[in-house]
Amino acid sequence: MKGLVYKGNNVVKLEDVPEPKIINSGDAIIKMTRSTICGSDLHIQHGHIPYVPIGQTLGHEGVGIVEEAGPSVKKFKKGDHVLITAVTSCASCDYCRRGMNSHCRTGGWMLGNSTGGTQAEKVRIPHADSSLYALPEGIDESTLVMLSDIFPTGFECGVLNGKVAPGNVVAIVGAGPVGLAALITSQLYSPSQIIMVDFDENRLKVSKALGATDTVNNASGVDAATEAILKLTNGVGCDSVLEAVGVPASFELCQKILAPGGTLANVGVHGAPAPLLLDQLWDRNISITTRLVDTVTLPMLLKLVVSKRIDPSLLITHKFKFSDMEQAYDTFGAAAKHKALKVLIEFD
Repeated sequence: MKGLVYKGNNVVKLEDVPEPKIINSGDAIIKMTRSTICGSDLHIQHGHIPYVPIGQTLGHEGVGIVEEAGPSVKKFKKGDHVLITAVTSCASCDYCRRGMNSHCRTGGWMLGNSTGGTQAEKVRIPHADSSLYALPEGIDESTLVMLSDIFPTGFECGVLNGKVAPGNVVAIVGAGPVGLAALITSQLYSPSQIIMVDFDENRLKVSKALGATDTVNNASGVDAATEAILKLTNGVGCDSVLEAVGVPASFELCQKILAPGGTLANVGVHGAPAPLLLDQLWDRNISITTRLVDTVTLPMLLKLVVSKRIDPSLLITHKFKFSDMEQAYDTFGAAAKHKALKVLIEFD
């Protein structure tokens, strides 16, 4: 079968890879129907996550059909259409029992990281009973791909960790797919103001269409963006600041625009050290949170999609056949040039 393989030196290639097989009794083999590319995949491609081995099949998002289920799998059978979660959970270890599936002792972020990923014709899913969800009827499967990772990431790591609450002033630094997912889900909590920050004018335009009250272009640097945001907040700053980029400059900006008592929720994947402005923050009663998505909110997000309270398909801008995966990476990697948000991969 074919899979998209990380070759090192910023190179990914679609090539022949071994078909997955049942290893443990709780495994399931999924024939992929749709997948997508995540910013984390680009981080791997560019060598920013060095522990991912060269030769790894990438991807941790998607939907598909159960082709084979191990003898211990009780919830799913051959032919079931399922949503794959980005994070694998055993549902029984001490971390999973605390809702920290990302730190599962025999799971966590495995797909496209330590085991074969979803950018392949088939994928093995460990702990299938607690790492798959049945697809609800009547919902476009393309929409549901967005729930594998970016929506729970924006919601859990951003909105919940950032303590977004009614009347809050919220700033989201980074209007990529995860930042936009945070924008959409933050509105469930009725903040009074949502400021989206990015250097891409197209993404800022999309942000306004999706509910942002204000936008700030930070292309001129941290100080200019700080001044603009403080002006929008009458010099006070923001109660909830969500960092959705993963570079030192954006983390610095987030600290500078925090209101007293505010919360900075880091969402972005950082591949280099970032400054901590403790000399400016030590007396301001602020909190800084970090998190890897746990996907524990997926049942709720699925209900919100079914009830049409949120529409994840709004973030899909490009569609590619699986045979064009390398072109899809080129497009997603130059997102500003192509006005790309999420690219949908469709399997034959």
